[in-house]
Amino acid sequence: MALWAQAQQLQGEALHRMQSLYGQHFPIEVRHYLAQWIEAQPWDAVDPENTQEEFKAKRLLDSLIQELQKRAEHQVGEDGFLLKIKLGHYATQLKSTYDRCPLELVRSIKHILYNEERLVQEAMNVTSPAGGTIDGTSQKYQQINQTFEELRVMTQDTENDLRKLQHSQEYFIIQYQESLRIQAQINSLANLPPTERVQRESSLQSKRATVEAWLTREANTLLKYRQDLAEKMQKTLASLRKQQTVILDDELIQWKRRQQLAGNGGPQEGGLDILQSWCEKLADTIWQNRQQIRRVEHLTQQLPIPGPTEELLSELNTTITDIISTLVTSTFIIEKQPPQVLKTQTKFAATVRFLVGGKLNVHMNPPQVKAIIISEQQAKALVKNENTRNDSSGDILNNNCVMEYHQTTGTLSAHFRNMSLKRIKRSDRRGAESVTEEKFTVLFESQFTVGGNELVFHVKTLSLPVVVIVHGSQDNNATATVLWDNAFSEPGRVPFVVPDKVLWPQLCEALNMKYKAEMQSNRGLSEENLVFLAQKAFSNCSNNPEDYRSMTMTWSQFNRENLPGRTFTFWQWFDGVMELMKRHLRAHWNDGAILGFVNKQQAQDMLMSKPNRTFLLRFSDSEIGGITIAWVAENPNKAGERMVWNLMPFTTKDFTIRSLADRISDLNHLHFLYPSQPKDEVFSRYYSPPHSKPVDGYVKPEIKQVVKVEFSSPSPDPSPGTPSFVDQAVSPTVNQPHAFNLYSGMSDSMMDPDGEFDLEVETMDMARQVEEFLRQPIENRWGGQQS
Repeated sequence: MALWAQAQQLQGEALHRMQSLYGQHFPIEVRHYLAQWIEAQPWDAVDPENTQEEFKAKRLLDSLIQELQKRAEHQVGEDGFLLKIKLGHYATQLKSTYDRCPLELVRSIKHILYNEERLVQEAMNVTSPAGGTIDGTSQKYQQINQTFEELRVMTQDTENDLRKLQHSQEYFIIQYQESLRIQAQINSLANLPPTERVQRESSLQSKRATVEAWLTREANTLLKYRQDLAEKMQKTLASLRKQQTVILDDELIQWKRRQQLAGNGGPQEGGLDILQSWCEKLADTIWQNRQQIRRVEHLTQQLPIPGPTEELLSELNTTITDIISTLVTSTFIIEKQPPQVLKTQTKFAATVRFLVGGKLNVHMNPPQVKAIIISEQQAKALVKNENTRNDSSGDILNNNCVMEYHQTTGTLSAHFRNMSLKRIKRSDRRGAESVTEEKFTVLFESQFTVGGNELVFHVKTLSLPVVVIVHGSQDNNATATVLWDNAFSEPGRVPFVVPDKVLWPQLCEALNMKYKAEMQSNRGLSEENLVFLAQKAFSNCSNNPEDYRSMTMTWSQFNRENLPGRTFTFWQWFDGVMELMKRHLRAHWNDGAILGFVNKQQAQDMLMSKPNRTFLLRFSDSEIGGITIAWVAENPNKAGERMVWNLMPFTTKDFTIRSLADRISDLNHLHFLYPSQPKDEVFSRYYSPPHSKPVDGYVKPEIKQVVKVEFSSPSPDPSPGTPSFVDQAVSPTVNQPHAFNLYSGMSDSMMDPDGEFDLEVETMDMARQVEEFLRQPIENRWGGQQS
């Protein structure tokens, strides 16, 4: 069912909240009549914070106006006439509102659609058809909303009591004035004749006694009213503080944790709009209670009555100020984190948001936010309130920004779009720690005034840990530091403490999350893949996943110490695989064509049970970011004997010359992708199209993949007995040891510890030079001499 159709079925408070999303900035009628069109547009493809995408937003705005005008033109009949005028008016209104700022339209519609979907989801999840709750999240949201309703009732109750107290006190003052007037009258009787004075004085004294008796009783009543009201306010504030704790210490902290995991490839954090709505409700309730407390204070000053109320009011004042201070300082957050691997002299962005800025009218005097970079030690001192100075560990350009209020979404935020880290000042490193293990953070700070300059708050918030690099070659190790920190840090930690060792299943979860994000796929690492990684990480040969569940991996094992017999760490190898896959082979992984995490012996065991010409793709054990083809074929030197061959690994450099699919297409001795799929069924849609006809008399050259091995099973394409030649070496794996003597001319020194041949960089450079050479016109190839 379309979203708008579901939104129209909302009821009660949810319907009211949905309707409040609309207004002059975007009429609900436009949403209604263009519902299908609006939901079909790529709003998420436009970033309203990126001014470079304004042309996309302008195109969407123009399309929206055209659609409205088209809908208006098709209206007929008496009712259609009025609708035609109304839709035409909306088209003009939207063009006038957003023509100069089309990104605001995108922001507004994204905000509307997100909140509609959230409201619909909440309505669907809150109760099942039988009336029972469905999931924990909905239960939690329902409890929060129920508490807000209780707070509203409590605040309204104290408001009613406060009005009653005020009316009673006003009447008391009137009666007190009457008592003073009677006393004045008594005092004026001194000039009257004794007989008349006694008569009138007796009457006035009686009246004064009655009033004073009433005043005494009423004073006690007022005192009790004040006492009861203060105690009610105490209960309200206790409930308010508890609700604020749930929202700020539970929900907001969980949002920040989701944001941190998103840095490792976890799902986008989301939910910030609903958090803002809760924080705004808190702000409303807190402010109402604060105003009530101040009114009670005013009443007690207006009519002092000795009693315990003054002390209670003082406590209430302290409590409410503490509550509002916590709310203000906790809701100054980083909506969009700066990059956690930050290269100097490179532009970067960040967004800071104040969740209650609109409610507390902070936007009426827009505050300025400043960003500075500080070290881990400085961050620790800041958290402990030991450092009040603004010392920085580097220079950030364009680090000041004024907060902007967006009327359509009700958000107050500062968008740093063009920051750049000019230089960094590093501290003395500890032991084996490298520059890519040193953590910094970007500190954002500002000053807010609340309640007409009555309350002033200096607010600060720290970004997630940042690793500063000066060269792209450091990115791999810096990413390891960030991944470990994001995955294993605890909420509320001292900056930036993280465990030195973790259980293997915890690390598997982090690696799987990262891998799926890089592949942009739900196909992550299988249990078999994780066993392969465990074998590599722990130099273990067990195939039982249970054997690794209680094992721990240290940071040193992860990215300080090289793997046995290798010149790289576990993480460097794994990151090399991800880099290769996301740049060139993502589609093949998502298709399931790449097994990848298989060692040489496993590949041999798997292929030897399959027909000749069956092949599989596995990651190289010996080379970072390498992938090799292993296939089974007859031994060309011994009839009836089969062997498994491993092609020298391909790397990113190879695939920039010719794609994996084209290389597999070139190799005629590869027929079936393990276990039994014809290769063309799997790879044909990725083959490069054939070259077009010659242009200007020149034929475009083409690079082909060939293998310098003659197989006993002839290929269908070449003539019988013709070997297939290749520009890369292969190594055989056979089930008899003597089969390695096939290549007597090959030196063992050319092989790596896995028996695979190393690909020299010069080989690929030569291939590129040959390709460029063949692209030149014939007369240019030999310095002007014709061949």
